[in-house]
Amino acid sequence: MRIKPGELSAELNKGLKPIYVITGDEPLQLAELADEIRKAAKVAGFENREVITVDANFEWSQLAFLADSMSIFADKKIIDLRLPSGTPGIDGSKALVAYCGRLQEDNLLLITAGKLASAALKTRWFEALDKQGVVIQVWPLEGQELISWLQQRLQRRGLSANADGLRLLASRVEGNLLAAAQEIENLYVLYGAGNLSQQQIVEVVADNSRYDVFKLIDSVLSDREDRIIKILSGLREEGVAAPVVLWALAREARSLIKIKWAIAGGQSKDLAFKNNQIWDKRKQIVSNVLNRLSDKDLTRILVLGAKADRQIKGQQSGDAWETLREVCLMFVMAK
Repeated sequence: MRIKPGELSAELNKGLKPIYVITGDEPLQLAELADEIRKAAKVAGFENREVITVDANFEWSQLAFLADSMSIFADKKIIDLRLPSGTPGIDGSKALVAYCGRLQEDNLLLITAGKLASAALKTRWFEALDKQGVVIQVWPLEGQELISWLQQRLQRRGLSANADGLRLLASRVEGNLLAAAQEIENLYVLYGAGNLSQQQIVEVVADNSRYDVFKLIDSVLSDREDRIIKILSGLREEGVAAPVVLWALAREARSLIKIKWAIAGGQSKDLAFKNNQIWDKRKQIVSNVLNRLSDKDLTRILVLGAKADRQIKGQQSGDAWETLREVCLMFVMAK
């Protein structure tokens, strides 16, 4: 059974299920949902907890062993299984299906996993877990969902802010929920419970936007000019080396050229994507860019990148960061 994160409390009030799966790439939501399940389980008598992490050396036989072994401390136990990759592999798939086929009422299996690929949702192991337990998928929060989360988080501390203040806070933390939770705690410590002014938020909350090179590339490919300018400025302010940014942009342009040439040579798009490590999450966005940019556009991008390289090395006058900005915008504006 699949539920949304906000539905977990109500679901737990109905009684515990034998299996809970929390999957996604938003760490704070994963951690807090898992904590809520563990607390409910403890109230229900699951005093003992076994934590196992699936890594390169993990033996899936441990799952069956823990399920069958009796605890000397308590009759009921939580098997807290961490699956960072989100993929159990062949042995893990068999172990999870087998576990679902012989559930024991004294065990509660809690799985926290990385984000699952869409194909994983159709596998036998996932369908077995879904049938026997509760599955919660978490996503990074944006837009009104982020605003609502911030509002609820403030209320938990007896704080409030008007619509403008909430938008300001959202723009400062930009989806980084761990940073948002920390900043709300800072606001509470400094001002106590009550209504927050915009000025108070400005003075306390740092800009925790996730300014990194890969976010810049995603924005470039997504045709989001506003995000490009903001992230590029953030990278510069944080002291990220210009050659690193140039490397990422040039690498993306060369990859797009290789894909175009492969497809023009008769290769299927799926194979060209696979050979250039374009996985499911990025296929649509890369397809859009391939339709938007011609070979000539991509060549111009590389030529402009060469100019930025010379500026970085002091071989040509001008501001390399301004040229990098032009390179980014060429991905967007070339039609």
